[in-house]
Amino acid sequence: MKHTISVVVEDKPGVLARVSAMFSNRGFNIHSLAVGPTHIEGRSRITLVADAPEVEQLQKQLHKLVNVIKVHEFDSSTAVVSEVMLARVTSVASNRGAVGDTAALFGARVVDLGTDSMTFEVAGNPEHLQSFIDHMAPFGIVDLVKSGRIAMKKLSSVRPAAVSGISR
Repeated sequence: MKHTISVVVEDKPGVLARVSAMFSNRGFNIHSLAVGPTHIEGRSRITLVADAPEVEQLQKQLHKLVNVIKVHEFDSSTAVVSEVMLARVTSVASNRGAVGDTAALFGARVVDLGTDSMTFEVAGNPEHLQSFIDHMAPFGIVDLVKSGRIAMKKLSSVRPAAVSGISR
């Protein structure tokens, strides 16, 4: 089962290596890893998605690591989750309009335009990105890269997209 785990750490050399080593030493595969600064100077948040049958013991072990401040597991009902993806899609003169229109439905923006392809940037939850891929596959995906997943605790049960009419 895939688990999304957030680890707030001090910005010190070797912290990321120790955190990721804890997962690999236990035979857990890390599917996604994102690291960035927090709003507090000197702290970073490591967000990772890992395959693990049970993460409770792993969380306890992470808490014991030097420079780890806080560990939290997110699930889809308690977190806002997002990723960024770049996708290069085949686009010739005959289908360029259809490719662009389809991408626009997902809020994707064109970041590069070639003679036979278009590169889009799209952000959203993993299901949104997979839907984008599914809709672009018939045109031909030439290349694709995704960022690591990031997550933040949800404060409300109301989705802003439902309120504002924006679909993601």
